[in-house]
Amino acid sequence: MPTRPAPAPLPFLAVGTSLATRARGVGDLTTGTARAAVALTRSGVVRPMGVGRLWSVGRALARYGNSVTAAFAVGAAREPDGLAVIDEAGELTYAELETSTDRLARALLARGVGPGAPMGLLCRNGRAPLQVMSAAGKIGADVVLLNTGLSPAQLVGVHAQQRLHTVVADPDLVVLLDALQGQAGAPAVVVTDGGSAENLEGLMASGGSLSATDAADLPFKPPHSRMIVLTSGTTGTPKGAKRPHPSTLAPAASILSAIPLRFGDVVHIAAPLFHTWGNAALLLAALHGSTIVLSRSFDPDSFLALVERHRASTVIAVPVMLQRVVEHQQRAGLRAGWAGTFRPRIVAVSGSALPSGFATTFMDDFGDCLYNLYGSTEVSWVSIAAPSDLRDAPGTAGRAPVGTTLVVLGDDDQPVPTGTEGRVFVGNDLPFDGYTGTDVAVERRAGLLGTGDTGHLDALGRLHLTGRSDDLIVSGGENVHPGPVEDLICSSPAVTEVVVLGVPDQQFGQRLVAWVVRSETASGQALTEDDVRDLVKDRLARFAVPRDVHFLDVLPRNPTGKVLRTALPGWSR
Repeated sequence: MPTRPAPAPLPFLAVGTSLATRARGVGDLTTGTARAAVALTRSGVVRPMGVGRLWSVGRALARYGNSVTAAFAVGAAREPDGLAVIDEAGELTYAELETSTDRLARALLARGVGPGAPMGLLCRNGRAPLQVMSAAGKIGADVVLLNTGLSPAQLVGVHAQQRLHTVVADPDLVVLLDALQGQAGAPAVVVTDGGSAENLEGLMASGGSLSATDAADLPFKPPHSRMIVLTSGTTGTPKGAKRPHPSTLAPAASILSAIPLRFGDVVHIAAPLFHTWGNAALLLAALHGSTIVLSRSFDPDSFLALVERHRASTVIAVPVMLQRVVEHQQRAGLRAGWAGTFRPRIVAVSGSALPSGFATTFMDDFGDCLYNLYGSTEVSWVSIAAPSDLRDAPGTAGRAPVGTTLVVLGDDDQPVPTGTEGRVFVGNDLPFDGYTGTDVAVERRAGLLGTGDTGHLDALGRLHLTGRSDDLIVSGGENVHPGPVEDLICSSPAVTEVVVLGVPDQQFGQRLVAWVVRSETASGQALTEDDVRDLVKDRLARFAVPRDVHFLDVLPRNPTGKVLRTALPGWSR
C-alpha cells in the first residue's frame, strides 16, 4: 500500500518526512518497527526465550499494546522472579507486581473506575504509582498525573477539566483534596497506605487472590488507557495533555539511539513520575526488565547513597537535582564525585534547561555520563545531547535522534540558515493528541509541532536554545532573548543560579530584571548589583543590561525544576 501524502507539504518537507507528519502510512509504521527491532536487539530486550514464555509475552502485548501495563506484564512472563521495584516499603518482583495489579484492577473495576471514569494520581515516587498505572491499563481507565506541587485551587480547576472518578493520594497529600469534597461529582479518595479502610492494600486484598495468569474477570483487550500529563505551567490551572498510545516501539528506538540503556539495568528514577520525563523513563525501564529504584523524597546525600547502595547503572533526574548535589558537596567541603566506588554509565536529565557551563562542571567531577534530553509534555522529545556534545558545546540541547525531524523556522515559515535564530519545530513518532477540556492549540507547520522555543542549529546539527518565544523582551524597541543574558551572568564563578525576565516599564515598554543566587565563595558574597550589570554591559548590547537585580538565597522552583515566577519578588506580567 503506498504511503499517503502529507497534507499541504511545505517545500522543505518534500522528501523523507513521513515521520514528521500525522498522516502516516504502512511504510512509516514498517520503518518504525524495523528501527525498534534493531534498537531493542542491541539493548538486549529482544533475546531468545522458551516457547512458553514467548507465548506469554505475545499475549501481554496483544492485550495491552505498547504501554507500561504491557511492559510489566512482559517482565512477569519473561523474568517473574526478577526484581521490579525497590522503594522505602521494600522489594517487589515482577510476578508480585503483576499479581498486585490484577487484584487492584479488579477492585477498581468493581468501584466503577474504567473507560470514561478516569483516575487521578497524587503521589510521590514509589510502588503505588506503578501499581495504579498498570492496573488502570488493565481496565481501560485514563490516569491523570497530578503534580504534588499543585495548590488546592489548581486541583479544583483540574478536576473541573478532567472529572476525576477516583484519586489515589499519599496520606500527607490528601489534605490538598479537601477543596474538592462537598462539590457535585467530587472524586472518591484512596490513600496509598495508612490506617484508612480506603487504601491500596485494602483494595488489593478485596480484589481476590487470582494469579497473574488467571485474571479471567478482567477484559482481555481493554480500551487504551491514556496518561494525562499536566503541563508544568507555574500560574493558573495547568492543562491536561493527552499522551497517545504508541502504535509501535519506534519511540523507544529514538531514545535508545542516543541514550544506551541495557536490558536488566538497575535504574534509579529520581525525576517525578508525574512528569513526562519520569513517566517516559518508567516505560523504558520496565521495557528493559530493569530493577526500578524509587525514593519519595530527594536530598543530595540520600541520592548519592541510593545510587551506590543499589549500584544503579542508570540515573534519571531533573537538572536542579544535580545542581543541588554539586552545591551540597561544595558547601560541605566533600570530595567531588559519587559517594563510593560505583559509577553509573548514564545520568540522563530533562525537564528544564541546564545552566550554562554546568554540564562540564558536573562531568569533571562525576565522569562523562551526562545526557540531556530536550522536549516537552506536548512534543515529547526534540533532541538529545550526549556527553561528547556537552563537552564540545556546553549548553547545547543536542541533536535530533533517529526518526525525528528538527527544523528552525523564520518568520516566513521556512528553515533559516545555520547559526540563524528562529522558532523550533519538531516531528517524531509520539506527538501529543491535544489538550483536554480546552480548545487551545499548539502551533503546527506541515505536521511539525512548535515547541514555543527559539534557537539555532550549528554546523554539526546541534540545537542551541535562546529562550521561549513568549519570553521575548522588547525594551525600548529592541528585542532581547533572556537566554544569552542568563548564560553570561551564570558564567561568573560568583553566581550559582540566575533567571532573567521582562517586566512592564512605562518608559521602555519592558525592562530586564535579573534574580541572582550568589555562590558561597568570597567573590560571590561580594557580588553587587553593579557587578552584574557591568558583566552584561561588557559583553552584550546596552539594551540587554538588567535594570533591576535581585539577590535571592535560592530560586523558587516547582518539583520539576521550573522557576516559579509568581514567587519572584518584583515580578509582574
